Amino acid sequence: NAPRVAGAGDCAVIGTRGETADERLERLAAELAADRRPYWLVTSDRALRAAAGREAVRVVGGGAFLGLIRSAPGRAGT
Repeated sequence: NAPRVAGAGDCAVIGTRGETADERLERLAAELAADRRPYWLVTSDRALRAAAGREAVRVVGGGAFLGLIRSAPGRAGT
């Protein structure tokens, strides 16, 4: 089971159950693209960017994403 996250808002923690995390991200990206639902892919892995990021609205590296979170207005601790 995925751990509970208090106060996560629109975030979800998803377990992979037998898939690798990369496989899960590739599958979810394909499902979102097929449904024409926008998504961001956050990864620093170039192979994963190529496999799952083709239809992404935005592809962001881990460090850049952390910077976005830290600079977001109204984030916890500010």
